Amino acid sequence: MDYKDVFDKFNNLNILIIGDVMVDSYQWGKVERISPEAPVPICSVEKVENRLGGAGNVALNIKAMGANPILCSVIGKDNNGENLIKLLQNEAMTTEGILSSALRPTTIKTRIIGNNTQMLRVDRETTSLLNTEEENSFLLLVKSIFERKKIDAIVFQDYDKGVITENIINTIVSIAKKKQIPTSVDPKHRNFALYKGVTMFKPNLKELKEGLKIEFDKPDMDNLSNASLLLSSKQKIEKVFITLSEYGVFIADYKNKQAETKLLPAHLRKIADVSGAGDTVISVATLCLALQLSAEKIAQISNLAGGIVCEQVGVVPIDKQRLYKEVLNLL
Repeated sequence: MDYKDVFDKFNNLNILIIGDVMVDSYQWGKVERISPEAPVPICSVEKVENRLGGAGNVALNIKAMGANPILCSVIGKDNNGENLIKLLQNEAMTTEGILSSALRPTTIKTRIIGNNTQMLRVDRETTSLLNTEEENSFLLLVKSIFERKKIDAIVFQDYDKGVITENIINTIVSIAKKKQIPTSVDPKHRNFALYKGVTMFKPNLKELKEGLKIEFDKPDMDNLSNASLLLSSKQKIEKVFITLSEYGVFIADYKNKQAETKLLPAHLRKIADVSGAGDTVISVATLCLALQLSAEKIAQISNLAGGIVCEQVGVVPIDKQRLYKEVLNLL
């Protein structure tokens, strides 16, 4: 399969995204004076912008690559929840996987930006796990999507906000195995050890060390190989994909007896903002996984994608055409 075929075939994929969705709210303004009430700047807000955040950014990246994202999450029955539904609708994305609950608020992260500098972030959220009733309702919703649609891959996009529980992980991974659907995970600390038997696991270096309770100084081939083998053995994971920021990415494939390991350097770029790069990497990697590309190709293409979005300020989805050009030029 050449790269044109790969990028064309992305358009035919249905990707189920399980995770914590949120509203990223930006309040842009000017700072010209200090408050007389306290030694803090006054930001006169001139523009408010709401964007899809968290697992919603993975959905945006998957859509930008031409595939069909089906976002599954639990939000609150509140104004922020209504705004989130509108944001999905504005992007022409389905809301069939969204469950509204009166028992938890919709997560919203508000960033106050004065004179183009972030001054403050205010988070309104709960990190408590879904209760049994919410969990059962959510699983029924997800199962109904499996019955109605052909799913080509599943992403768990975990932000430790409580939507992903042990029962949800086990149930969906079990369904995926029966249906032979590949699963990928972008983990956080709380559920790190609960993802067992998934196809691809993508921690960053900090998450890897914390999750395995190990420490090493240099992210070299030996240290990364040992850590990924430990992770794969403990949690029965086929592919371990570790993002290393300026050091690039590492991938290990344990599907065959002879493990395939690759350490790929980062491409030299002018970095503007690393926000959202992890979301882009897991999105593109999952699409490549759905097409059964080799571990090395998965790492190469998604490594380029993560680098591209770091050149832009703020959380932005990948530009498919630019990624395609870089893949042709560099791979």
